[in-house]
Amino acid sequence: MSSKSFKRTLVTSALPYTNGPIHIGHLAGAYLPADMHVRYLRLSGQDVVYVCGSDEFGVAILIQAMQNGITARDVIDRYHPLIRDSFAAFGISFDHYSRTSKEVHIKTSQEFFQHLADKNEFVLKREEHLYDPVAQVFLADRFVCGECPYCGYEHAYGDQCERCGASLSPTEIKNPRSTLTDAVPELRETTHWYLPLGKWQTQLEQYIAQHPEWKPNVLGQIGAWFSDGLRDRAITRDVPWGVAVPQKAADVAGVNAEGKVIYVWFDAPIGYISSTKEWAASQGDPDLWKLYWQDDESRLIHFIGKDNIVFHTLMFPAMLMAHGGYVVPDQVPANEFLNIEGAKLSTSRGWAVWLHEYLEDFPPDLLRYSLATILPESKDSDFNWYEFQAKVNSELADILGNFVHRALTFAEREFDNKVPPLSALSEADQAALDELAEFPHKIGDAYQQFRFREAVRMTMNVARLGNKYFNDQTPWITRKSDPSQCANTIHISLQICAALSVFMDPVLPFSAEKLRRMIGLDGVRSSTPSRNSSDMIDWNQAGTPLLPVGHALGSREILFHKITDDQIQIQMAKLNTSSSEQEPIPYAETKPEIVYDDFAKMDFRTGKILSAEPVPKSKRLLKLEVDLGFETRQILAGVAEHFQPKEMVGRSVVVVANLAPRKMMGLESQGMVLMAEDPLGNLSLVSSESDPGSVVC
Repeated sequence: MSSKSFKRTLVTSALPYTNGPIHIGHLAGAYLPADMHVRYLRLSGQDVVYVCGSDEFGVAILIQAMQNGITARDVIDRYHPLIRDSFAAFGISFDHYSRTSKEVHIKTSQEFFQHLADKNEFVLKREEHLYDPVAQVFLADRFVCGECPYCGYEHAYGDQCERCGASLSPTEIKNPRSTLTDAVPELRETTHWYLPLGKWQTQLEQYIAQHPEWKPNVLGQIGAWFSDGLRDRAITRDVPWGVAVPQKAADVAGVNAEGKVIYVWFDAPIGYISSTKEWAASQGDPDLWKLYWQDDESRLIHFIGKDNIVFHTLMFPAMLMAHGGYVVPDQVPANEFLNIEGAKLSTSRGWAVWLHEYLEDFPPDLLRYSLATILPESKDSDFNWYEFQAKVNSELADILGNFVHRALTFAEREFDNKVPPLSALSEADQAALDELAEFPHKIGDAYQQFRFREAVRMTMNVARLGNKYFNDQTPWITRKSDPSQCANTIHISLQICAALSVFMDPVLPFSAEKLRRMIGLDGVRSSTPSRNSSDMIDWNQAGTPLLPVGHALGSREILFHKITDDQIQIQMAKLNTSSSEQEPIPYAETKPEIVYDDFAKMDFRTGKILSAEPVPKSKRLLKLEVDLGFETRQILAGVAEHFQPKEMVGRSVVVVANLAPRKMMGLESQGMVLMAEDPLGNLSLVSSESDPGSVVC
């Protein structure tokens, strides 16, 4: 956590593209962790505002519209309400959720752009770009496909190769063609605005150096970009969908602004600002947004997935620095990716669990808890339906729900549904109260440090404390043999229930509210946007007794219902059906027949990986140092989305040792590590247990 003290916090989650519904991968990456964090801050009495909104100007939206013969507006008007309502039903507690097609966002983006143009912060470049002579439009990155210049993949897009992960520009693609008409594009001149990131590298390096507490995955990506040197980034495009380039900026530059829009990576983060402006207006103070964006005592936190790290740690901060007067992000706790049932989540293949469909079958808290226990905080994690069932049944129902049920049942049967008196504390009684008093700090510290899995685990430990204390004190025996001790046991158990109703709130907000109704606890701070008063019960008080002697309890209910095997089988069938409704995923076709002499030319050797590190500006390549016994080779492998570098070190692999070296991303690869790829694109290493250098035949 930053050592600086802040008066207020502004939290954002990455703006979701409105070209499809929300799935659980989105939730685990940018939304559930952010919601848990802001709910904790609100419960702690801190000043926090949480904003987000739909990102509605991406090229993917335009592509979908063109493929379906509809307008981009049709696409966003279909998905924005679905996304917004799904978030609300799941309990994501935004202070404001907007959309970038609103006039306030368009105006804010254009004013931001114009301000930078007035300060001469842009570079104008007249260059040759690919043009579709049939559609008669310039082709944005994703409208170009062809052969990757680095790895030879024949279906690379103009912005990135999906095989090796190389960042590309459309003019680098070999044998390009238009994804709109399949025409061969022509090169035509056009002018665009660029943000010279290199100008800001020194200042950005100084800024990042102030945050050694950031996650290693975040600092690793940033370091790779610094090592390669920051370059000019185009911030305008020739496409018919987006925020129009301001006419004044175009006139001053002598550029025809017709058809030119601000590139989505530039306008999307400005959506955080425009959403905050809308929130401020809704509070009756239109200038209130400035306090959160332009006051040095305000903290800015971006919750994102790992694919957005560079945009939020380098590009957006550079924009804010260039503009002047804005705070820059103090934390960017990016998460890794979530897989499903051992396979990569794929919306195009239907391999996803959609939030709106989940909510038709189960309460939101069950998924919130299950995902919170497996958040991909440091590496990719996996969602499994049967593990989801186990989490609900064995933890929520059997540990948390069972403890609450036992405590309330005893209070109802033995003490007229009221909190019994407390007298002559035993050593066990005092120990339970002392341990309970430590949890606000312990759990709170985990939330402040963005260790959400740890916070959830410790929250469940409060219920474990209650169960153990209840069992050890045997109130079913002391109810007759020692009534005062039985009263102590139930009194303290009810205080633990009251504490749980607060500690549960960030991860299980609906269940926490239900528990508070069951025990009749009022006056607790809300974890949702509301006007909390200073005399309300807050997070730090939750470790102290909250229920007075004689307090009347509410009606007892089942807190969590168990999930049956039949319910899980329905979800598995739905997942498999959704996937099968897409085009079947075939295995790769066998290559043309060869003779043995062709095969015999290949030199396969056992190798041992000595080191592994990411390749700068590539999402998929790892640079490996491989011991072949007789020498050490540098080999580039496109496995970064499947393996963490530390997972590769020490592995014995099979290497094609006589493959001609080739350049990839400016580095030489001196061989190939063999992999097996299944139809869903999951990779596994082909291994060998022989000594390095051994011939594999």
